[in-house]
Amino acid sequence: MTSTDNAGTASKPAVKDPWELPDVSGLVVGVLGGTGDQGRGLAYRLARAGQKVIIGSRAAERARTAADELGLGIEGADNAECARRSDIVIVAVPWDGHAKTLESLREELTGKLVVDCVNPLGFDKQGAYALKPEEGSAAQQAAALLPDSRVTAAFHHLSAVLLQDESVEEIDTDVMVLGEVRADTDLVQALAGRIPGMRGVFAGRLRNAHQVESLVANLISVNRRYKAHAGLRVTDV
Repeated sequence: MTSTDNAGTASKPAVKDPWELPDVSGLVVGVLGGTGDQGRGLAYRLARAGQKVIIGSRAAERARTAADELGLGIEGADNAECARRSDIVIVAVPWDGHAKTLESLREELTGKLVVDCVNPLGFDKQGAYALKPEEGSAAQQAAALLPDSRVTAAFHHLSAVLLQDESVEEIDTDVMVLGEVRADTDLVQALAGRIPGMRGVFAGRLRNAHQVESLVANLISVNRRYKAHAGLRVTDV
């Protein structure tokens, strides 16, 4: 809606500050694949920041064991219960189990905000290389399999080693966030910003997810050459 000034001239609507993000502190975050390195690290960091976190796994007992080891009020459950009880669900499963896992949870994920952080990669003697799913990316595959969910993509470029290192106070990196609905990507950006040192940056629609997922292959090469745990920073924003 526009307004008019004293001369009767229509004025433009106020432009929303892109860094004005919602409060997500009261939302429950589920992590499917939360017993793997990436999922476990994300669960730990979010819980350490004060978020309520539930770890999901195919085996509830394995999830509960991982949750007990992490502490911080994290709970463990099978994937279906994790999805049902969570407001935001992070998908951190291995690529080879991505489609099967999401297909089995379509009902539980209906209406949920889903954050896909899976990187389709292959490995050979030359190192890591990107795979391109038929749908275009892991995130687009998730959107195709979950038509009644709100699918976004984020958290691809994080070092699992740093995430799990209790001595590391801040994770110095930006998180590229992709999605179709700005209100949803705002929520994911805000969630990333809960972790000290981290910032969520809007990076386009899901059709742009492939190159974001693929960049992990380059980061693996960087880490191997420089014995590092490289992340990303977006400049001038």
